[in-house]
Parts: sequence; C-alpha cells; structure tokens
Amino acid sequence: MTRSFDAIICGAGITGVAAAHYLAKAGLTKILLLDERPPLSFTSDRSTECYRNWWPDPVMLALMNRSIDLMEDLANESGNVFRMNRRGYLYITAEESKIPALIERSKRTSNLGAGQLRVHTADSSSYQPAHPEGFANQPTGADLFLGSEIIQKHFPYVSNRAAAALHVRRAGWLSAQQLGMYLLETARRFGVRFESERVTEVDVANGRVNGVRLRSGEFINSPIFIAAPGPFLKEVGGMLGLDLPVFTELHLRAAIKDSLGVVARDAPLLIWDDAQTLPWEKDEREVLAADPEAHWLTETFPAGVHTRPEGAGESQMILILWDFKTRAVDPLWPPTFDEQYPEIALRGLATMLPRMKEYFTKMPRPQLDGGCYTRTLENRPLIGPMGVDGAYIIGAVSGYGIMSACGAGDLLAAHIIGKSLPAYAPTFELARYKSAEYLREIEAMGDTGQL
Repeated sequence: MTRSFDAIICGAGITGVAAAHYLAKAGLTKILLLDERPPLSFTSDRSTECYRNWWPDPVMLALMNRSIDLMEDLANESGNVFRMNRRGYLYITAEESKIPALIERSKRTSNLGAGQLRVHTADSSSYQPAHPEGFANQPTGADLFLGSEIIQKHFPYVSNRAAAALHVRRAGWLSAQQLGMYLLETARRFGVRFESERVTEVDVANGRVNGVRLRSGEFINSPIFIAAPGPFLKEVGGMLGLDLPVFTELHLRAAIKDSLGVVARDAPLLIWDDAQTLPWEKDEREVLAADPEAHWLTETFPAGVHTRPEGAGESQMILILWDFKTRAVDPLWPPTFDEQYPEIALRGLATMLPRMKEYFTKMPRPQLDGGCYTRTLENRPLIGPMGVDGAYIIGAVSGYGIMSACGAGDLLAAHIIGKSLPAYAPTFELARYKSAEYLREIEAMGDTGQL
C-alpha cells in the first residue's frame, strides 16, 4: 500500500527542520521529513552560530528582525534551552579614513529599522555593556565608539590601534544544535515524522507534484514537495528540471583552547574590519616570499577575521573563522580541510588581539571543521514556489542559516498554507530571476552580493 503525506520535506538541516516546525504549527501536521543523514548533522552547526539584525539590505533586515522575534519567542517558551544571548557583534577598524563611511552606513542601517545608533567618544558615559547571558532587557540598535580611548575602556583586549568600533546590539549567538532539536521535537509533537532516507526522484505529472521515490524504491504520495537539502540544492532542483542559480562554498572554522585568556570570556563576537598582511618575523617573511607555493602568505588578506568565546562555565575555548580563501566546491562529505587554516586565522587575529602573538611559538592544538554553504550570486535566500505546482524551496542561506531559519520557515509556511505574505516575500522567490531589472540590480552588486 502506497503511503501518503500532506507534505514531504527533503533535507533535515536547520532550514528543513524550521520549515517542518512552522508548517506543523500552522496546522499541516502530516509531514514527512527525509534526510539520509541524522538531522542537523551536515552544516547546520559548523559556523559561529551567531545572529544579527544589522543588515544594509532592507529586505534582509526585515527577514532577520522577524526571525529573531521568532527565536526569542522560542527561547521564552523553552526556558532558553538553546542559550540565546545578546552579546552583540563588534566590528573594529584601525583606519581613520574609513570612519566617515562607517558613520554614514551605520545611520542608514539604523534608519532602515535596525534600531537606534548611539555615538560614544572619550567623554561618553551612557554606554550599557552587554550581559553575558540572556537577551531580555538589553539594548537594540548599535553603539559606535570613536577613538582608541573609549574602545580600550570597554574592550581592553583589542589593539590600541583601533580607531572606531561598532557594537551591534540585537545580535549574539546560541546553540544551533539545541535550537534545531527544539524545533524538531516540537514538530514531532505536532505529528511530523522523520525518516532516514534519500530522495532519488520527484514525480511530476501534468505540471504538478505527485510524490517522491526513495533510494529504497518506495514511492510516497504527496501534493507538496519542499526542497531543503542545504548544499544539495542544485542536485534536487535538477529532479524538477530546474537549473537553480546557486553555487556552494567551503567555509572552515577552528576552535582552540585560549589558556592565556586573550579573548575575554564575556566578549562579543569580535570582527576585524580591515584588510591586513599576516604578522611574520622578517626572516620568516623572506623565506615565504621566496617560495612560489608559499608567497601568497605574504600578500594582503581580506577583512573579516573573527572570533568569539565558546562554551560556558570554565571553558577556555574560542572559535576562529576567516574566509580568506573561499572557493566554489562540490558538496562532498567529509570536505577536504586546509591544515594551514588554524595558524593563518590565528595570525590574522593577532592584528586585532595583540596577545595572540604569544601563541605563535607554541600554538594550541586546534579542532578544525567546516561545512558546505550554498548561496545565490547576490546572497539572498530562495524561499517560496519553484515554478512547478506543489514544489517549494527553502535554502541558499550561506553565512546566515542559523539566524534566518525561523523567519525562512515561517515565510515558507505562509506561502504553502496561503497566509498573507510580508512585503519582502517576492524578493526571495525563485521567480525574481525572470526580471531583467532584478538581474541588472544583481550585476550592480558585484560578485560579493549584498553582504
């Protein structure tokens, strides 16, 4: 006897689980969630696990504000089982020439709906430091520090070369695994079923989804198919005859034991916002420069090296991330890791956190992992109909999957059950690529997208 479900979701990463949760919460409870791997195991927890509402793109900002609202609701109803905090993001620059543009961008983002911008100089006393835990009764918006003196006062571990720092306040981090499991367990209580299986075919007849065939050979009826396969979006889109406009990148992260306490345990996410060259000794630099295969280590590296404390209690772990050599890859598991990555990233951190240099002679043993992130060219997500009746997509959330998952799942549920859609919904639909005007807008963005 052929089984039937109201909806089938292909992929049990954070976006697939969120889609199941919000669909079930909306009343569509006969849902089958399929993934050949355990839930939340491929990429979902291999990031900083951070969130922010500070986006220069108004539609992304609106999606993130909605998603953070939903995460805060979940934290309140669960007793904050996933340890959501609001320590914020601290973007730091040593280049005084960048300050006017930083002020202008910050004002613009604030005015888009990210919250009040507060400016602090050496004689300011109104700054409210972040609480290490929780998110209630804490500021939103952002605090902009101008001058080394005020930055050193509140963040003494940061380089005294820092000329300005922007502390984004409706931001922080959480346990992605615990958030995902809470979403999944709640969905299961509503009736969602998870099975470990691989979808090999999506059956379409007369332009409409009929169901899916599994690797086992079983055919399952369903009028709704949701593609949420994370890095495998391209492959799953092909099952519907679609060439999705996405590609996949490998993003790495390292964790080390910060036994010297270079990163304060109550620190926010720390981000160095300037390009830099790595701090080598003179003789090291000469040797590297003379080696054709290692010469690149003496060249200019991009901005964006970042770190944060990891773990509670007596933990001394920190996470280090820096996409200094991102490239498109096939979504293979396990991915191939660059064993040089931890040392390079740690050296990059030393520009922002000078005491990191104390680790150069004896680097802590790193834990290296990472995941395959799938994105569109302009790095906006894909959420909504796929152009085949009954087929929907949720994904391409590279770099912001954790923070956007609840908002994306909620938006997808609205598409499927016919609720009124927010104003930003069309910007995330696949159909946007049929607009010549939108394609011109993408071209103007350049290849780094709106981030």
